[in-house]
Amino acid sequence: MRYYEKMSIFRHELRQGRSALAIWTFSIAVLMGICVFLFPEMKGEMDAVGDLFSSMGGFTAAFGMDRLNIGTLTGFYSVECGSILGLGGALFAALLGVSSLSKEERGKTAEFLLTHPVTRKRILTEKLAAVLAQIAVMNLILLVSSLAFIKLVGEKIPWKEILLIHGACFLLGLELAGICFGISAFLRRSGTGIGMGLAVMLYFLNLIANMTEHAGFLKYITPFGYCEGADILEKGGLDAGLVTIGMLLAAAGVVVAYCKYGSKEIR
Repeated sequence: MRYYEKMSIFRHELRQGRSALAIWTFSIAVLMGICVFLFPEMKGEMDAVGDLFSSMGGFTAAFGMDRLNIGTLTGFYSVECGSILGLGGALFAALLGVSSLSKEERGKTAEFLLTHPVTRKRILTEKLAAVLAQIAVMNLILLVSSLAFIKLVGEKIPWKEILLIHGACFLLGLELAGICFGISAFLRRSGTGIGMGLAVMLYFLNLIANMTEHAGFLKYITPFGYCEGADILEKGGLDAGLVTIGMLLAAAGVVVAYCKYGSKEIR
């Protein structure tokens, strides 16, 4: 039996991406850990810091600090750790999605892969499953790490708020991965710049939406709209409408990938 008949593309993708997964997960966890460990030292001074931020106008609104009490663990966590988790997870998910298919042509392995008895549908399905699995593993490790950090500093774990923030960031990763997976089907070279650029652009669109009511419609475009810590804490849950739009966009990206890659001329 030939190698590609008995191998699992899914397992191959996981092995190939394990170093990147470990580095990204470790880096984000360290940054979040630093923030959590700083909180006990800073919370006594947070009232003064909060007064300072409240007078900074648009900057305060951009990060939702005008609606949060950063002297509490939930307020501090949603601003500091939520930003790190959201942006870091978004960049990782975008890079995974946008490179998943294009790397075969870029690395000159597409012809080798497709000459074996492996259907394009199977390639797409297993590659997508590997992308989603890596995002799930990262988010699970970061959630467990955050809970451990909070416990180590002697703070009571706000279970509902923490789970909501991490759940929103997981959905954010799924949406960006789905959109970038669709983009990857059109690329023949590295899409790293496209993936990172898209994630950063969407992050700043959310900041703009927070700064002015006239740009509130941007919340329906950027997945960071339903990851906003201030909104989550105020409502006690995620915005179902924004999440639904985000998941529909992710699904559309996946459908586009299947349609395009199924008929694509592989060089």
